[in-house]
Amino acid sequence: MSQDAGVVDIRGVIEPLYRGKFWMQLLGVVSILYGVLLAITIVGLIVAWIPIWAGVVLMQAAGASSRAFESGDAVEMTRAMAKLKTYFTIFGVLMLIGIILTVVGMIFGIGAGLMGLESLGQ
Repeated sequence: MSQDAGVVDIRGVIEPLYRGKFWMQLLGVVSILYGVLLAITIVGLIVAWIPIWAGVVLMQAAGASSRAFESGDAVEMTRAMAKLKTYFTIFGVLMLIGIILTVVGMIFGIGAGLMGLESLGQ
């Protein structure tokens, strides 16, 4: 990396993402295919757009990181990082929703179990 008056070597910074481009593209394609398969079911049709959106965002991040590495363009590097931020935000929100629904389901399950035990005692 260059240390001349705050100038940053974009290629050096973006290289780890560039090297992981294949994996980003693979996960992007798999995510899109998962969303398409999910859309086949009636219930899945409601949420199929989420993995498709995440896959497209990941493919865009891979493309932007490749362009940033090849051209040394800071704007493309920023675009790649922004797309990755969006990807992780999508899955972070989904993870939080999943945890909340799991806790609520456990509470209802415990409550139903206790009500069942109470009815057996009578």
